[in-house]
Amino acid sequence: MQPRVLRLFRRHVGFNPNPISARSRAIVPRTTGADVTVSVCPYCAVGCSQLVYTKQGRVIDVEGNPASPINAGTLCPKGAATRGLLQSPLRIAELLYRRPFGTAWEHKPLAWAMDRIADLVKETRDNTWQERDEQGRRVNRTLGIGHLGGATLDNEENYLIKKLFTAGLGIVAVENQARI
Repeated sequence: MQPRVLRLFRRHVGFNPNPISARSRAIVPRTTGADVTVSVCPYCAVGCSQLVYTKQGRVIDVEGNPASPINAGTLCPKGAATRGLLQSPLRIAELLYRRPFGTAWEHKPLAWAMDRIADLVKETRDNTWQERDEQGRRVNRTLGIGHLGGATLDNEENYLIKKLFTAGLGIVAVENQARI
């Protein structure tokens, strides 16, 4: 366009040299002031890094971590929907439990299930504990419990799990799906 035509056009359409409104300038990201935690996507064995934003203990956003050499800030559709996994109104908040030899299902809270699992692990460990083997050598172990870990955990988490289960609980059968 010629300069004269451009001037006429600007006058005709009410050209604003500052096209961003004051309202638009006042908008800030919802993650402003949020606490950021680096996490790992829970879905597959790739182990994409995520940034989880929380305010007052509630997740407000989950996005890919651009500092990660694995995913460089990108997430697949499932990973991008992690917040929905956490906050979906369809998320199961209780479980169905059937007592041994029972015929009816009972509704139980998840906290009850976690306590029940801890009690059963402790009971199994106590009942299957071996201080010495057949030759009299000190072994301090249990062969009654095994653990198969997931590949979405990072090296540090797997190290801590291995230490807890082998040195702490005496479990011998500790494996990870990434090695299978």
